[in-house]
Amino acid sequence: MPSIQPAILEENTALARYLSFSIDNKAEIEHALNDLVNTIDIDHCIIGFGQSLLDALGKSVPGLSILPAQSGDGIEIPSTPAALWCCLKGSDRGALYHRSLELENLLAPAFVINDVIDSFQYDQNRDLSGYEDGTENPHGEEAIEAAMVQGQGAGLDGGSFVAVQQWLHDFDKLKSLSTKQQDDVIGRHISDNEEFADAPESAHVKRSAQENFEPEAFILRRSMPWAEGMDAGLVFVAFGKSFDAFEAILNRMLGHDDSISDALFSVTRPVSGAYYWCPPVNSGKLDLTALAI
Repeated sequence: MPSIQPAILEENTALARYLSFSIDNKAEIEHALNDLVNTIDIDHCIIGFGQSLLDALGKSVPGLSILPAQSGDGIEIPSTPAALWCCLKGSDRGALYHRSLELENLLAPAFVINDVIDSFQYDQNRDLSGYEDGTENPHGEEAIEAAMVQGQGAGLDGGSFVAVQQWLHDFDKLKSLSTKQQDDVIGRHISDNEEFADAPESAHVKRSAQENFEPEAFILRRSMPWAEGMDAGLVFVAFGKSFDAFEAILNRMLGHDDSISDALFSVTRPVSGAYYWCPPVNSGKLDLTALAI
């Protein structure tokens, strides 16, 4: 019976390492993917395939596309697609580094790394701004319902789609705001994480409340903070049974439906973004039958 990649449903992750790859040798792709299927520890790793990888294989997956670059009211949403994406999960940064080396060697010469981001848990699931992240995440069966493809047939059922963005926070701007002003940006009190009714319409909670869409736009978030040098922010990772919910939320954040943009853009911005298809699992291994591999 096909199922979703188990690491997608893992709620508590101390550390993660995100790697994206581009194609280096098209002739070696199928060999590398077979090695990946037979080697990867699927309980502690998430694998996603980009549109360019499927194009190289001459295959397609219904619902997969390239994240469109967008703009609105001085806001830029970049699109930085890659062929293959991997999220390694663990509790030891050194061990994650060595696992990424093994993955790099496993996928060569078909693929070459083009980006690596190290992330970590902060104060029991808080963003580096200090606000709790993923408060409205679905759990249990509701998480599976939100994130897993069903009723599409063999090789597709159990799959998932993931939107990945790296956000860079402006801590100077954030710290220049009073606590009330910061709360107004988010729409929650930092002191107790409670929403408040008189928050501005631009508050992030009001722009992105998943239950306020028609149909409801539930996604399964697995975001984590990142820091490199003195730059830092959030790796936003959102799984869904399609990209519809993510796109509905992003469009409202950009103010495309009512010209009110999300106040979150005043203190942070995305610097990368991509869509991937995460294949299902069958008998404890990635199921690539949809790609005839």
